[in-house]
Amino acid sequence: EVQLVESGGGLVQPGGSLRLSCVASGFIFSTYSMSWVRQAPGKGLEWVSSINSGSFYTDYADAVKGRFTVSRDNAKKTLYLQMNGLKPEDTAVYFCAQGWKTTMTARGQGTQVTVSS
Repeated sequence: EVQLVESGGGLVQPGGSLRLSCVASGFIFSTYSMSWVRQAPGKGLEWVSSINSGSFYTDYADAVKGRFTVSRDNAKKTLYLQMNGLKPEDTAVYFCAQGWKTTMTARGQGTQVTVSS
């Protein structure tokens, strides 16, 4: 069974930073592209970032480009999202997902990120 468990969310002031983690199990993590998506209150899912299996390729939504960095450690079966320069509009539940961009085959339960002063 595929399991994706996110952590690292919380309350942060505008301009602050957070690092999200996602521990994977139940599949061969090193062979899958992985993504982060988010859902703001009252809105649909929004793709944030993707990274391919070997970390050679990454991609970001325009809204986070230059502020967020996706990475992974295949030995630890863990996906990361370093978020800097956080804005109130980044407030959302963040999910890690198996797959590239919107081609997701599994998703975690999410971690809440709230950006507020």
